[in-house]
Amino acid sequence: MTASLGWAVLLGTTLGLGLWSLVSVTPRLRGPRLADRVAPYILDVSAEARSFVGRVSVGPLPVLGHLYAPAFGWAKRALAGLLGGSDTIERRLRQSGSAHTVDEFRSVQLVWGLVALAGGIVLTASIPAVRGLPLSVQLALPVLLGIGGTLTREWLLQRAATLRLARMRSELPTVLEFLTLCLSAGEGILDSLRRVSGTSSGELPREFAGVVSEVGTGVPLAAALQSFARGIDLPEVTRLVDQITGALDRGSPLAEVLRAQAQDARDQSKRVLLEVAGKKEVAMLVPLVFLILPMTILFAIFPGLVVLQAGF
Repeated sequence: MTASLGWAVLLGTTLGLGLWSLVSVTPRLRGPRLADRVAPYILDVSAEARSFVGRVSVGPLPVLGHLYAPAFGWAKRALAGLLGGSDTIERRLRQSGSAHTVDEFRSVQLVWGLVALAGGIVLTASIPAVRGLPLSVQLALPVLLGIGGTLTREWLLQRAATLRLARMRSELPTVLEFLTLCLSAGEGILDSLRRVSGTSSGELPREFAGVVSEVGTGVPLAAALQSFARGIDLPEVTRLVDQITGALDRGSPLAEVLRAQAQDARDQSKRVLLEVAGKKEVAMLVPLVFLILPMTILFAIFPGLVVLQAGF
């Protein structure tokens, strides 16, 4: 088989799968079946209905999804078994504000790995310089790219969680001052949280809106705050929740507690800024020592060297 024929087979197969998938996702011109209409209303009493409703096709290729769903599920379980850390992934998903579950994240992570693996295979087969390498290197390159794609998705999740926690930490003093102002005006803690979440924008007010929604469904305020603190796992927020629940239990004035907490948060932000400034000061010495100073010395010495070489 020549290279042209191989590319023709590959591109033709891709085109055929694409057209097949487009045809499979076109809406059917018929009304919903009786089972489709009745099953959602009897989920609590019928296991068959739950199984029927749970049959979802794997998008965006439903036909291929049905064919390869067992193999994909096995590969996803193997990936979860190799990497482990489901509790860590669940906590990072919560911290990053993602609505995905651990199972959905593993699916996306596996897709990243497979795409990177396929890209490595294509690069190995299409670049002449890579084909000239030893066979072991050619086999290892796609595998390393697949592992890199899988780990990159987890690193991006960790980065998103870290950035969101940093935004919450920066918003905390302002939110606490707003809460203190509302409490000093005579509002209760729940009404203050509702006002902050309704009039403010940011990650922390959005989380407080979730706490208010849980309280509206019948969850006690202390339990909702504790659940929020455990999910976020941010020390400043955990301290805040502990002080609020302690003040509610003892009957202490919340305004004074939150005012002191806001001052502590401000002091913590100043300490963090000083630490960052110290690190940046050291980092700024790198271009000064390795770029600016050598160029200065070069400009100072080069004219003298030219004069000496000219014989003056």
